[in-house]
Amino acid sequence: MSRHIHHAIRPEITELQAYHVPSPGDMIKLDAMENPYCWPESIQQAWLNVMAQVPLNRYPSADATELKAMIQQTMHVPGSKSIMLGNGSDELIQIIALACAKPGACLLAPEPGFAMYKLIATYAGLTYVGVPLTPQYELDMPKMREAINEHQPAVTFLAYPNNPTGNLFKQDDIHEVIQISPGAVVLDEAYHPFANSSFMDALNTYEHLLVMRTFSKMGLAGLRLGLLCGDDTWVEQFEKLRMPYNLSTLTQASALFALQHHNVFAEQAERICKTREHLLAELKTMPGISLFPSAANFVLFKVAQEQSQVVFKQLLEQKILIRNLGTAPGLLKDCLRVTVGNDDENRAFLAALRGILAQLF
Repeated sequence: MSRHIHHAIRPEITELQAYHVPSPGDMIKLDAMENPYCWPESIQQAWLNVMAQVPLNRYPSADATELKAMIQQTMHVPGSKSIMLGNGSDELIQIIALACAKPGACLLAPEPGFAMYKLIATYAGLTYVGVPLTPQYELDMPKMREAINEHQPAVTFLAYPNNPTGNLFKQDDIHEVIQISPGAVVLDEAYHPFANSSFMDALNTYEHLLVMRTFSKMGLAGLRLGLLCGDDTWVEQFEKLRMPYNLSTLTQASALFALQHHNVFAEQAERICKTREHLLAELKTMPGISLFPSAANFVLFKVAQEQSQVVFKQLLEQKILIRNLGTAPGLLKDCLRVTVGNDDENRAFLAALRGILAQLF
């Protein structure tokens, strides 16, 4: 490392590894929790007609008033609450972290959880406190109480359903975390389309609660659009850190169009949930793996006898890419995660996995 870099770059940044996104090539891609379905052709054509009318020579709407109004209506955001939009949820997490990065402040989250909480805490100069879940991936409330009392976090993130485990934490536990937390509590509901549960209504109860959603899991990952809902006193502070024109005109017009056809995404989410249950049922018949319940569009499973890396590599050899979580020590050791794909993708994955496990076990 050059002396110029050593002089200029914070040491905690030089020690980081960049977030790695594997290139899928020609593989069956079941690693990124994407919606496997495109729009019907008629809707795609209607969307293209809308895109043709977008004035690309003009800057986008800075406050996206029309889009926010549609979000409030379709996602049932309480009318008294404010909405901030970000270039994906990652930008919103970063804005929250930067706003809360007082000297000595910390960001707290359960582990295993969404990797970006820890990374962005480091970017922002916050101390990160990870609180281990129980072996059943529930909130360990004695440890949560102890950590919150000791560290007094400026912000606490809870993914609901949790990523990468897929389960919903007990609602009573979440309410307690909100009640005892001295700072903001962010409920990350990225996988809400596949879970019959939300804390959106609880925004009326807790002034320091914020609910985050994304368009990615409803089938628009390419748009990069996330939203944060909460009390205006909080959103007003976060808006000060949002870059002007952070959402392109095309993104805003596409999101507005998509919400006008929200029933299509609701039908796709329902189909994914039914497919998830079929996937779980098939996986239960296979030897050498144990499954975890999921309220998301993915399934986490653990491979016995420390064979997870063998399974992952053999799936790659058959051009099937899932998420390898099993190399790290701790609660995810020997765990792999697969996205719920379309029928063809799921058949290929199940056939390949069944063959691999039959040889190993």
